[in-house]
Amino acid sequence: MNMKRVVLATGLVAAMGLAALGGTAVGGAAVYYAVRGNVSQSAPPPGPEQQPIAEPSPPDSTSELHTVDVQTAITEAVAKVSPAVVTVINDMGNGKASGSGVIISTYGYILTNNHVVEGQQSLSVVLQNGDTVDAALIGSDRFADVAVIKVDVPVPATAELGNSDALKPGETVIAIGSPLGDFKNTVTVGVVSATGRSIETERGYQLEDLIQTDAAINHGNSGGPLVNLAGQVIGLNTLVVRGGGFTGDQAEGLGFAVASNTIRAISDQLIQKGYVSRPYLGVQWQPITPDVAQSNNLGVQWGIYVTDLASNSPAQEAGIQQGDIITAIGGTPLDESHPFINTLLKYQPGQQITVTVNRNGKTLDLNVTLGERPQA
Repeated sequence: MNMKRVVLATGLVAAMGLAALGGTAVGGAAVYYAVRGNVSQSAPPPGPEQQPIAEPSPPDSTSELHTVDVQTAITEAVAKVSPAVVTVINDMGNGKASGSGVIISTYGYILTNNHVVEGQQSLSVVLQNGDTVDAALIGSDRFADVAVIKVDVPVPATAELGNSDALKPGETVIAIGSPLGDFKNTVTVGVVSATGRSIETERGYQLEDLIQTDAAINHGNSGGPLVNLAGQVIGLNTLVVRGGGFTGDQAEGLGFAVASNTIRAISDQLIQKGYVSRPYLGVQWQPITPDVAQSNNLGVQWGIYVTDLASNSPAQEAGIQQGDIITAIGGTPLDESHPFINTLLKYQPGQQITVTVNRNGKTLDLNVTLGERPQA
């Protein structure tokens, strides 16, 4: 091959290389602009004035507070009743005690327990806003452990009494009061554990028709309301059973409240008359249990032994004598479930009943016209 042909061949190869390189460049440019065109359909191309994207700032060191308004039947019931709950201060002269109470009338009447105001020389109440005002005792009944006191200032709120007969075990209830006298308007929640409970007292009678609840009740809660989810008072918190004794067993969640239907009947009489009209037999007595009967060979298992009679009392006029053993009232035998006082309290003053006595081993039925218990 001569030099001319080599040069021509070399030039041809160079031309072909340049053509291929040019084609590649054109093809690459076409792909670039095609892709750029597609991108530009979703976002405009950046202008010459667009600034570089700034780095995100570090998070704020303080957390943002979000308040959520939570309303439940419990919170609504508490908001409804709590302004009517008070702390009751009992000045006994030689010391002070405290409990709780609930305002039931715009006239200033307040419900509480008898044992909260017992022995009082003066009374005062602390309202929800912290104001302390004087109070006066209207009347009390130890057999139901209910008392009514009164303030002569405008009251902040009143509470409504509900129907305790409609309560069912398992129903949610709320206790409000001042435990230990310091923690005013404390709220605890539980359920109705049972209704119709009776608790023996140290005075020879039972507190009857009590509501049992596991809502926490402590010293100072006495007299405070037990409330249903409708914001009605269905009981007055009165006592708690801790257990102990010889067995050493300790119980939790055994609180008791006087039922609102009992409270209504008692408080109506206290407001109208200052006392509750109770039947009166006029005997002093000692209880008889199976152990006492066996030790003294009495021949009966249950009853009361008459140690004395009041002069001109219904018992004396009916022929009951000292030394008699009363075994039944109105046909109801006295026993563990039917204490003498509670059985007698089922009747009204002026009512005639049959009293069964054991006298020297003989059984006698005597007709007695009950009197009205004298007021202390």
